Amino acid sequence: MSPAGPYAGAWAAVTERVVVNRHSGLAIDGFDPVAYFTDAEAMRGEPDIEASRAGAVWRFRNAANRAVFLAHPDIYGPRFGGYDPVDVAQGKAVAGRAQLWLISGERLYLFSREDNRNAFAADPEEVLKRASAKWPALVESLSNY
Repeated sequence: MSPAGPYAGAWAAVTERVVVNRHSGLAIDGFDPVAYFTDAEAMRGEPDIEASRAGAVWRFRNAANRAVFLAHPDIYGPRFGGYDPVDVAQGKAVAGRAQLWLISGERLYLFSREDNRNAFAADPEEVLKRASAKWPALVESLSNY
C-alpha cells in the first residue's frame, strides 16, 4: 500500500537518483509529471498509463501526457530527481513530496517542507546555484538500482 499525506516522503527510497516510493516503485508517488505543467496542479496518474524511465515507474493521466514525457523527460521530470533543492543545496538527499511543488524557470521542483518551498521561492537563483554545485557529488553517492 502506498502511503499518502504529509509523511509520504518518508517512504521514498533515498538511495536512488530518482526518488521512488520504495513500496510501489512509483516516481513522485504516481503523480503525473506533465500535469504540473498542463493543469497547474498535482494530479494522480492512472495505473494503466505508465512508462518506465530512470529506474522508476511513472504514471500519467492520459496517453498524450505519457508521450510528451517520454519525448522530453529532462524537461518534465522533477529536477534533482525529485529531491528537495533546498536540501540538495546543503548536500543532503531529502525526498520531495509530490503535493509540495513549484515550477520555476520551466522546471518542476518538489519540496520536503513548506518552509523549503518558501525559501526557494524567495531566492530561486541562489538556491539553484548552490544545489547545482552540490548535486554532482550527491548523485554519485546515490545508488542506481
